[in-house]
Amino acid sequence: MEIRRLQAEDDRSQFQSGHPELDRFFHQYAGQNQFKLHIGVTYVAVEGSRIAGYMTVAPGHIEIEDLPASLRKKLPAYPIPVLRLARLAVDHSARGRGFGKELLRHALRLAVHMAQDFGCPGVLADAKPGAENFYSAYGFVHMEALEGGSDARPQPVTMFLSMSVIIRAMSN
Repeated sequence: MEIRRLQAEDDRSQFQSGHPELDRFFHQYAGQNQFKLHIGVTYVAVEGSRIAGYMTVAPGHIEIEDLPASLRKKLPAYPIPVLRLARLAVDHSARGRGFGKELLRHALRLAVHMAQDFGCPGVLADAKPGAENFYSAYGFVHMEALEGGSDARPQPVTMFLSMSVIIRAMSN
């Protein structure tokens, strides 16, 4: 398995995660957002010539009062920079083989680099409904939803992982 940036010539048309919103984003918008608008970067997990999974990251910020009380103790009272893990999906044919775990690990390594280069006290993940346990297993904590979703388009569950937890995990 190789994890690398999405390339313009990559064939995204065969990717099917089983989540229509994630698939539509990958097929129609990931390239545009990365190559034309520069608002996020998509990384792909490749097996042979086939894309087995992807994640999209972008810099972001969080208001300090949106963090759980236990995490805001030592942080200043102004917007805090974070790495936002906006999307993560695995092709249905590659499920259960560790692609999601490796993509998440790659995002955490990117966050460590961001912390060293620009400042970043953590990662904010927009977990699709039903994926909370995946993120919780790595130490992500729930944050309060500020906006609601609908049955047709459920609101992602926002979860946070602090840099101290990331560094501790990476040194083990």
